[in-house]
Amino acid sequence: MVKLTETQQMLKDLTDANGVPGNEQEARDIMNQYISPYADEVTTDNLGSLIAKKVGKAGGPKVMVAGHLDEIGFMITQIDDRGFLKFQPLGGWWEQVMLAQRVTVMTNKGNITGVIGSKPPHILPADQRKKMVEKKDMFIDIGASNREEAESFGVRPGDSVVPVCDFTVMNNEKLLMAKAWDNRIGCAIAIEVLKQLKDSDHPNEVYGVGTVQEEVGLRGAKTSSQAIEPDIGFSVDVGIAGDTPGVSKAEAQAEIGKGPQILVYDASLISHKGLRELVVDTADAENIPYQYDAMAAGGTDGGAIQLTANGVPALSICIPTRYIHTHAGILNQDDFDNAVKLIVAVIKKLDAETVKTLTFK
Repeated sequence: MVKLTETQQMLKDLTDANGVPGNEQEARDIMNQYISPYADEVTTDNLGSLIAKKVGKAGGPKVMVAGHLDEIGFMITQIDDRGFLKFQPLGGWWEQVMLAQRVTVMTNKGNITGVIGSKPPHILPADQRKKMVEKKDMFIDIGASNREEAESFGVRPGDSVVPVCDFTVMNNEKLLMAKAWDNRIGCAIAIEVLKQLKDSDHPNEVYGVGTVQEEVGLRGAKTSSQAIEPDIGFSVDVGIAGDTPGVSKAEAQAEIGKGPQILVYDASLISHKGLRELVVDTADAENIPYQYDAMAAGGTDGGAIQLTANGVPALSICIPTRYIHTHAGILNQDDFDNAVKLIVAVIKKLDAETVKTLTFK
């Protein structure tokens, strides 16, 4: 068994924690545990987003570095007479990756293991076997004999359901597999940025934020941004890795291990030109690897941050990750390390004068 480094232990604790939209408590507690030693104060807004403040220069520009606490999952909506559970997806799920996958149902009596099931293909007509099973025809089997037994286990409508995949260091020890990289890696970046700024001079007030309910509409980013009113916003999230069989460069440009992605465009955010250029120029000057990318579909917390008050220059910096929005994702720790290094270097440049020049660039 590989002995985990201090950073890997943090990543394990963050990703093993369960936290779907609307129930991010476990993940928030872990983030609080790791970020508190490096923050001057830690607060939580009324929706549940965690806000850790680190002052370099009091009254300096407010720089927000936000990852989201929630992961994709499900919510129980019904228990049928035979004890099977119907569910509502929380976040974007592709039916192909759901069937026969293990899940954890979080009940008021503790966690229960279940599996996502459907009608077996062996009894389907030949034409239906070729079609994707729809979510509405799936259920969760927790081994209950009937509704009463399922209820005796503590299951209720509204209970959270989370994918199962333990944090794993792969044979190439730079590659890490886990559930919930989307987006505990962003929370880890926020933690590590504050850690590296702890004994450093910087001309601003930095906010490391773990937002809630990103996967269902960037909701926590809205409330936490209103609380902070940042001058500059960084959304740190996962991006699509295109280095697997069958994917062309035209479909997805990034490769794991080649540096963080500078997202020039997604469906929620046109990256701020001045901020983007500062980040790229800093990466070039510091010899930090990076990759450009764009996503025609999907959004990040940057889309909500930019709309705060009278507008905030915002940019999404992403970690290329294989198999996002499934039970198990893979990323390269080097990309995490380089993203932290880049954001810290940029923050040190974001004094009041620089921020003012960026605003209208």
